[in-house]
Amino acid sequence: MTFGESIKSCLNGYVKFDGRAPRSEYWWFLVFIFIVDVVAVCIDLSASTIYEKSELVSALANLALLLPNLAVCVRRLHDLNKSGWWVLLSFIPIIGPIVLIVWFATRGTVGANSFGEDPLAAA
Repeated sequence: MTFGESIKSCLNGYVKFDGRAPRSEYWWFLVFIFIVDVVAVCIDLSASTIYEKSELVSALANLALLLPNLAVCVRRLHDLNKSGWWVLLSFIPIIGPIVLIVWFATRGTVGANSFGEDPLAAA
């Protein structure tokens, strides 16, 4: 999956928590979120003054991308044949995010699993 296809897939499935997402879809969307955050922070810094700090644009960008990011995380876990509830590991300091990063970097289940067909086989 390319960068553009990943963004299109994640934004079209804004709150699609069913199905599976390949590694490329997840990681390209993470790159997109990083780019959006950098641009939003730059806009906020240019709108800030010495006495007043603006964070409006970055807050709105993060809020707008929260649900698609959560949805692609859940679909990525589904690709590993794990429940989407495992995303709650991110609230456990240090260990939780490390476990999730390892899982998100791991090849998904080859062939169909309980969450659907292999997204790589369809491509």
